[in-house]
Amino acid sequence: MAASKHEAIERNVGLLAILTVLTIAIGGLVEIVPLFFQHSTTEPVKGVEPYSPLRLAGRDIYVREGCYNCHSQMIRPFRAETERYGHYSVAGEFVYDRPFQWGSKRTGPDLARVGGRYSDEWHRVHLNNPRDVVPESNMPAFAWLERPVDASTIEQRMRALTVVGTPYTEEQIKSAPEALKGKTEMDALIAYLQGLGTAIKRVN
Repeated sequence: MAASKHEAIERNVGLLAILTVLTIAIGGLVEIVPLFFQHSTTEPVKGVEPYSPLRLAGRDIYVREGCYNCHSQMIRPFRAETERYGHYSVAGEFVYDRPFQWGSKRTGPDLARVGGRYSDEWHRVHLNNPRDVVPESNMPAFAWLERPVDASTIEQRMRALTVVGTPYTEEQIKSAPEALKGKTEMDALIAYLQGLGTAIKRVN
């Protein structure tokens, strides 16, 4: 009897598709929904704060230039990774990342703990011509980032983030364009990189 029911489902493509989608949906909900109620995944780690206007602009540039195609931002809890990059990544570090930049491709090194590892000047030279500091690098140069950062949409960007839970105040939003005045895209990207992974360093 059970075998015939199973065979009937397999022979009915429409029913099989519906039941497959339903099974995946229920399984996904069972795995995902509990995460929204765990403090370790919804509360920021001590020291993690919403991105400043300059770092937020830098993050947008990081995404625009496709840096995530070659650099991950997630250190796995394995000895080989933690010895090279530092403390493994934890969910509370990424509560203000929308979308997160974890990634899995490592043509270049992981950047999860790059903040404070090098000076601003090192980053500037590296971004202008990577081979000036890493001769064997195959990273492209980003010299064109030495242009003014676009501040025209930063307020709207921050307001949009408040809708999904980033706790920006009205004062922070209104002062954002002033914070970007006189800054270049290079400045913004460096500011973003210099903040990556620093909260865990402070905690430990």
